[in-house]
Amino acid sequence: MDNFNDFDSPAVNPDKETGAILSHAFENYKTILLYAIVALIGGAIVSSLLSALVESIVGYDSNEAQEVIRDAFQNGDYSSISEINGLKANMGVSFLVGIVLYPLYVGILNIMNKANYKQKVEFSDLFIGYRQNTGNIILYSLISYIAMSILFVMCLLPAIFAAPFFFLGLPIVLFENKSVGEALSKSFDLGKENYATLLGASFLGGLISFCGIFLCGIGIIFTAFFFLAVMYSAYCAYCGAPRQLGQTKF
Repeated sequence: MDNFNDFDSPAVNPDKETGAILSHAFENYKTILLYAIVALIGGAIVSSLLSALVESIVGYDSNEAQEVIRDAFQNGDYSSISEINGLKANMGVSFLVGIVLYPLYVGILNIMNKANYKQKVEFSDLFIGYRQNTGNIILYSLISYIAMSILFVMCLLPAIFAAPFFFLGLPIVLFENKSVGEALSKSFDLGKENYATLLGASFLGGLISFCGIFLCGIGIIFTAFFFLAVMYSAYCAYCGAPRQLGQTKF
């Protein structure tokens, strides 16, 4: 899907600077905060219900598992973790639930785009990820998750420094209807050409999202998806505000 930058477009494209991108993200995020909270809480409820169902089926006890894991780290003997009843099944279901819910979170990008155009936002806009390019959205999330997880395991710094190369891939998949390979290629090129700015934007956006944990824990509800707001604003800065995606009434 092509981008456009009509001179009479009401959408705002920030300057290609870290400060301008963060400012644009903050202003846009304020207008869609309620939808972000609904998506986060809704996803958490679905995940909790499915996890509880799996726990009852496989006999997994989360409290007992926490005690075993805590003791394992204290004693330095991690073999007991693998013996926790139902742990693998619970982890597998949690992973699958996260993948299934990912298009819902991607829908927040669509809502941000409508807000940027000063258009009325509807609840059904959250579900655009289940109607457009769903397979590539899920596949991109898997690839980027695996890549970043490997880098995090190696060390935190490699993950931070590699983030700009993946940063714009998700909006490219959604708004331009690209394949995973095309999105990765374009995102890598943009990251390489604008590395310093995207490094600053991705790092600060992630830091602000994470900081919600320190606001009595509940603050994460308000900040969790700010990283997506920065991602959208960075996309607008370098690719222009995307066309609004077609909507289908539920």
